Amino acid sequence: MNAQNNTMENGVAVVTGGSAGIGASISRHLLDAGHTVLNLSRRGSGFEHERLIDVPVDLSDTGATRQVADELSRQYDITTVVHNAGVIRPSLIEDVDLEDVDYITRLHLHAGIILVQAALPAMKAAGFGRVVVVGSRAMLGLQTRTGYAATKAGQVGMVRTWALELGPHGVTANVVAPGPIVTDMFTEVIPEDSDKARALAESIPVRRLGQADDVARAVMFLVSPGSGFVTGQTLFVCGGTSVGSLSL
Repeated sequence: MNAQNNTMENGVAVVTGGSAGIGASISRHLLDAGHTVLNLSRRGSGFEHERLIDVPVDLSDTGATRQVADELSRQYDITTVVHNAGVIRPSLIEDVDLEDVDYITRLHLHAGIILVQAALPAMKAAGFGRVVVVGSRAMLGLQTRTGYAATKAGQVGMVRTWALELGPHGVTANVVAPGPIVTDMFTEVIPEDSDKARALAESIPVRRLGQADDVARAVMFLVSPGSGFVTGQTLFVCGGTSVGSLSL
């Protein structure tokens, strides 16, 4: 087995928001691939695995996030970071609360920066690292998503910059941008069995809503050792909705 495959099978991965939905699916896929998974979330995973470690933290709290990141980087050689945690907080522009935008910014942008900074020494030492940020098709624009779309678009610029800076160290950085995926966060806005959900599914080119595993499989492609020539990219997992318009 070559060194890169060893890195994959024995690596330590941080997953934010790994307790439900897309994050839980990503965690399970990483565990199946042999990773130790550190789930950074406000709540536990709800399932057990000998290589799954729940790390309670409010990722919108910059100080708490930095403390946890520093502690974990001292205990583990982290070579994979998947920043998945996110919230929507929808509102029309007339009603946007800047405190909500600040909260989303700390969660979507600040937390990702802190975690990558903490993991970089181990990645550079290994000559190998994978960073995947779970963005959103909403970065292209979507009604009621001012703060969400802005920070998801910001993630893309951030990751493209990391790709340029970290490529010489064997570290790739990419974004996976889901479209309508059935998760708790989605169903809080659109109930899964509602007429609105059915109409939305019919408007998607593939004629269905996405599932968490659809996103997890894309993440696994990007974190694999064989994907070292893919960096700075945004992979839409959206059923084709990024090609045209989407109305919720």
